[in-house]
Amino acid sequence: MTDKPLKETARTTMEWGEVEKYIKQAANAFEAYRLCPKSRRANFLRQIAREIGAIRADLVETSHRETHLPEGRLNGEIDRTINQINLFAAVLEEGSWVNAIIDTANPQRTPVPKPDIRQMQLPIGPVCVFGASNFPFAFSVAGGDTISALAAGCPVLYKAHSAHPETSVLVSGCIERAAGQMNMPNGVFAALVVTREVSIQVITHPSVTAVAFTGSFSGGKALYDAAVRRPVPIPVYAEMGSINPVFLLPDRLKHHADATAAGLVASNTMGAGQFCTNPGLMVMLQSPETEQFLAAYGKQLAEQTCHTMLTPGIYDAYSAGIKHLKSIGELSILAEGKTDKLLSDTAVPIAFRVRGTDFLRNSALREEYFGPASIHVIAEDNAELLEIANMLDGQLTAGVWCTDDDIESFSPLFRILERKAGRLMINGAPTGVEVCHAMVHGGPFPATTDARSTSVGTQAIYRFTRPVSFQNYPEKLLPVELRGDNGSDIWRKVDGELTKKSL
Repeated sequence: MTDKPLKETARTTMEWGEVEKYIKQAANAFEAYRLCPKSRRANFLRQIAREIGAIRADLVETSHRETHLPEGRLNGEIDRTINQINLFAAVLEEGSWVNAIIDTANPQRTPVPKPDIRQMQLPIGPVCVFGASNFPFAFSVAGGDTISALAAGCPVLYKAHSAHPETSVLVSGCIERAAGQMNMPNGVFAALVVTREVSIQVITHPSVTAVAFTGSFSGGKALYDAAVRRPVPIPVYAEMGSINPVFLLPDRLKHHADATAAGLVASNTMGAGQFCTNPGLMVMLQSPETEQFLAAYGKQLAEQTCHTMLTPGIYDAYSAGIKHLKSIGELSILAEGKTDKLLSDTAVPIAFRVRGTDFLRNSALREEYFGPASIHVIAEDNAELLEIANMLDGQLTAGVWCTDDDIESFSPLFRILERKAGRLMINGAPTGVEVCHAMVHGGPFPATTDARSTSVGTQAIYRFTRPVSFQNYPEKLLPVELRGDNGSDIWRKVDGELTKKSL
């Protein structure tokens, strides 16, 4: 925990000397923290969740004032944050996440005796976490990145986001109080208020072993470039954006055009469109059914208004992006939503339409416009629709709205999308990311810097661990999870078979 509450520095940028002190504390805390019994780390996480729940009203009031997000949304996000903290605590207690693998020795094997080799995941060291502007709780101070790193056994250096500094103060206090009450090592968590330049210094410090980031492509790529130029490069798990393509197939639109439009309008305008999974691109075939869908989408979008965006900077970027799109001659406006004249910095929902051939020629139409905007691409035929799917960059999500007949007719599309995104959906909007064991919130570059990982769900813990083999180690030197008696009572793979039996 920090020596000085973040409250005292929330409005004051820290000098490098102070920041370096926290980095050294984190490095010193690592050995003691990684050796804490898993049950003790689980209790620490649960105490963080209790501390957050205890100040829910203050958190909602403060965050609503800072982010303009509706109170209902913020309460739901706090629930998600508490649930994901408790989920990781349960993972720690169950214990099998360490992936214990044991290949027993065979001294009689010829021509060379087989050694005893045992493997499991170990934490890597202090982690630097950069939170998101659009999720003040679930992707912020005590969000999934921080909690998965703490669960893995790694101290966390959290770079506070300027979009919600006072909210960050309150949540940081929850972690600090929990660390004190659970007697965690000094330095297990620190919140930093630093400039972009100092952020680069943090991630290039030799004691920092990994980076987690949620934000813009330019921000994530800058961190990645700095990290790989280090004398000892470190992994950067940066989520940097996505247009989340949705393919609308003809038989689905023939039977469910209005319902499909309603679901996608709601998803695109939710939270003023400020979701990394916002459906920004919709691809369909030229047909009367498509025109019916577009008419329904346009009618429903025209009735939509949005609340104030998270920051003036995000509003300005959205406005500039829409101005640029309006200047592209190949695009036509399908519909625009309403303006709330009583609020400042409110994004106007907008949808454009474009022919498939024009979309393929213009790379600007494949960029993310963070807010309630969508581009509807009308492909001339099946071949052009598949060409569009093939040329898309990496995405967080890709969806198909279809019937069983569509699946038969467009089977190549599904194979293409498997190469393009981390989460694939049938007849569902991409917004709303379930926190569970099977979730993948990631995807090929440029959606993220490492398509092999996820930032949501329990598999996120593996970003901050590495596999280590122990060969011919005596029992007393082995981690408890690898010892013969299986005192942790976890599932282990022993000579190729899953078992809880002792050796």
